Amino acid sequence: MQRLFFALGAGFALIAVITGAFAAHTLKTKLSPDMFTTFEVAVRYQMYHALGLIAVAWAASQWSSQLITASGWLFVAGIVIFSGSLYILSLTGVRWLGAITPIGGVAFIVGWACLLWTAIRG
Repeated sequence: MQRLFFALGAGFALIAVITGAFAAHTLKTKLSPDMFTTFEVAVRYQMYHALGLIAVAWAASQWSSQLITASGWLFVAGIVIFSGSLYILSLTGVRWLGAITPIGGVAFIVGWACLLWTAIRG
């Protein structure tokens, strides 16, 4: 799992850098200011949680816990649901996607709680 979460973190970070650069150089003039801001939020949270996945990989090398594995998968789900829905929303204007974005946010919160609990009881 350590290698998988590290690879997923590195891959999501790579995609965040690429999408951020794409947005800065291409989308800034094509999206409305509020949709551009939404896209930037998606990139930012993707990067935060890509780094979180790398932290999960490190934690998995220190402690054996199902909560660490849960944390990693919650971060993956959060990136896909939270950032993914915001990317699609900002690019298409389909507003109902905003209703599923909080599900990804909850996945992020629970993932960090799992990681915290593991570190405390280590």
